Amino acid sequence: MSNPHIRRLDAYRLEILPSYKQGMNASSIIYADAGIEKFIEAGALDQAANTATLPGLAGNALAMPDIHTGYGFPIGGVAAFSADSGVISPGGVGYDINCGVRLLASSLEKKDIEKKIEALAAGLYAGIPAGLGAGGGLRLGKRDWEAPLIQGAAWAVKAGLGRPEDLAAAESGGAMSGANPHAVSRRALERGGGQLGTLGSGNHFLEVQEVSEIFDEGTARAFGIFKGQITVMLHTGSRGLGHQVCTDFIEVMRSAARRYGIALADPQLAAAPFRSTEGQDYFGAMQAAANYAWANRQALTGLARDIFSSVLGAGEKALAMNLVYDVAHNIAKLEEHTVGGKKIMVVVHRKGATRAFGPGHPELPPAYALTGQPVIIPGDMGRASFLLAGEPKAMAETFGSTCHGAGRLMSRGEAIRRARGRNIEEELAAKGVWVRSSGRETLGEEMPEAYKDVEAVVNVVAGAGLARKVARFRPLIVIKG
Repeated sequence: MSNPHIRRLDAYRLEILPSYKQGMNASSIIYADAGIEKFIEAGALDQAANTATLPGLAGNALAMPDIHTGYGFPIGGVAAFSADSGVISPGGVGYDINCGVRLLASSLEKKDIEKKIEALAAGLYAGIPAGLGAGGGLRLGKRDWEAPLIQGAAWAVKAGLGRPEDLAAAESGGAMSGANPHAVSRRALERGGGQLGTLGSGNHFLEVQEVSEIFDEGTARAFGIFKGQITVMLHTGSRGLGHQVCTDFIEVMRSAARRYGIALADPQLAAAPFRSTEGQDYFGAMQAAANYAWANRQALTGLARDIFSSVLGAGEKALAMNLVYDVAHNIAKLEEHTVGGKKIMVVVHRKGATRAFGPGHPELPPAYALTGQPVIIPGDMGRASFLLAGEPKAMAETFGSTCHGAGRLMSRGEAIRRARGRNIEEELAAKGVWVRSSGRETLGEEMPEAYKDVEAVVNVVAGAGLARKVARFRPLIVIKG
């Protein structure tokens, strides 16, 4: 880049210097090689710099190679703020609170499903409610609406939509303990009332995939992954409930920022001190929405297992369908990290970024203590997705964080425009991908060319030492909203 306030630190990192913009408290570090660098929008650079202007920043502001313009923070943004002197910002989490991904590993290979792949695609499309505003999920009565907001994935397991062992294979055990359902507005509850067990629209999906390549045999074995295996990847979040929580608190935070004298480089960075009443109310509501998202992904897991069993005529035990891991990528979490040689409590905002804790971290289940955390990176519906493992360097440099996906190259509107006159479904079928979508324009806005090449993105975080590659997957069936 020809900007004198941006310099390249090494092959995988750019630094936006504090001189780039008045009010920056530290640098912003962007993980990008020369190939990724040319795709970074000017607006995303500004947002990465703006993030560093918020008070109480611990270390530097960060952005992953899937960076693109978002609301407030860039998508792919990571920033940690002192729990005592820093802030919390809804724009640093996003509208789809705890949008995340989970991976299921079956005992099947492609040959086991080839003759029934069309029936499996039809069964999943019919049995998984999907689309903008999709209902048809598990309805919450007036007496039980609090349970999934407090219990998260455990609520769905108790409802018969999962196994107790699923909970150990989910970030935070599938629930954050500080949820405050009473900080969630009535409107948010109404919007989420019939959406548990639904997929949503846009980039949300359920994919049946084949493991096409193994990079790390030992770690793959520990994760229960083998070449040729059939896996299922789920990507969805807190639906209308989480969106409304964000909407509600952005207004609250704008007033709070003025009241607490927080200068905002962008109104979308509206924030309040973490320890303030407003900060704690948002944190409690955000955790409730995050738990709702874990309950949602767990419910969809139960539905997917049932559909596989029905279509293939095999019991769950024979199919395995074990949960490898579930990771969040729009969330703020209170964590202990080493900053400037000292361990401190920080509020880590991951906005379109995935946790990547290294080996030995106390939050990891015993099965992954030696390998590091499974890191699930979906790509686009025509190319590939990846499974990685967290590395110690992520703990030292990025608050245990890495990228969350490929990252968009085009806006949804631009992608729809470029897809006119094309049949994306037929193009994908020619590549051996069965696609089913409930939205007329979804396949256009989500066409593969709308995204960066996920392999190029993954190569950056692997090259930088944040996570190591374990396996690559290729899509066979894609269910979209």
